[in-house]
Amino acid sequence: MRIRKEIVGTAERPRLSVFRSNKEIYAQLVDDVEGKTLAAASSRDKEVAATEGTKQDVAAAVGKSLAERALKAGIESVSFDRGGYLYHGRVKSLADGAREGGLKF
Repeated sequence: MRIRKEIVGTAERPRLSVFRSNKEIYAQLVDDVEGKTLAAASSRDKEVAATEGTKQDVAAAVGKSLAERALKAGIESVSFDRGGYLYHGRVKSLADGAREGGLKF
């Protein structure tokens, strides 16, 4: 809650929210003003689930997939909300994958 008090997503610069479970990782772009999800990607998506490798490799693929969907929706810059998780491991891999895909933080 402390992080979300500081970071607010708008339609021009949505919040990239990350949720990490033991097996999966989920990311979505949220417009907090309207209360809508603009784009989402997860490790359960068919194109990402086919990715071989470690959990960090899968997280990077989720970041790239989310960046592709965001660029199709006309979104180029986002505010990163790590959701209370340390910026390390899978969360960092997802952010790096999103940057590779073309999103600006």
